[in-house]
Amino acid sequence: MQPEAMNDGPEVFDHYFSVSRETRERLITYVGLLRRWQKAQNLVAPSTLSQVWLRHVVDSAQIHSLSPDIHHWIDFGSGAGFPGLVTAILLAETPGAMVHLVESNQRKGAFLRTVIRETSIPAKVHAVRIEAVTEQWDEETDGHIEGVSARALASLELLCGYAQPFVAKGARAFFHKGRESASEIAKASHTWDLDLVEHKSLIDPQSVVLEVGRIDPLT
Repeated sequence: MQPEAMNDGPEVFDHYFSVSRETRERLITYVGLLRRWQKAQNLVAPSTLSQVWLRHVVDSAQIHSLSPDIHHWIDFGSGAGFPGLVTAILLAETPGAMVHLVESNQRKGAFLRTVIRETSIPAKVHAVRIEAVTEQWDEETDGHIEGVSARALASLELLCGYAQPFVAKGARAFFHKGRESASEIAKASHTWDLDLVEHKSLIDPQSVVLEVGRIDPLT
């Protein structure tokens, strides 16, 4: 049976990834909280709620599957926690892991903290604008970042600007992009010299995950 034909649930996730029982339970807890909070807040597009496991959880889990060696992340514009919370759940059994969730919306930040508390995952919410984080990040006090992620947030050109300070220090960036990815790459290439790899999405043939290993400004 194809995932699209299944009833929405953790079985959809099982079709793509094999995880421990504890990790699966954390994901179930997360989705349950999302459905509850969605009634009062617009955490995800209502049209996607009926396929939350495929459209959001599986889609987000691609980040960790592409980079299982990365244990220290910063996730820009975390919103409802995709992909940042999913990454943190998948890293919950990894000693020393940490995912920094940057979300300036206070209500969404409260949701993220609730999930972190209820699932006991290695994540921290930064309730500030992305620019403030990138300008003030101190590796000695805040920690070294190995991976940068963002999903449904901004253009590739803008995302590269956010990620560049971290990538310059050795991090790799992963950005979900849809059918306009080629035009976004072309536009970003007018501003940035990029070392970029396109990974085909597991769930949508018209989408990709862009992995960026170098971001140098063009002068």
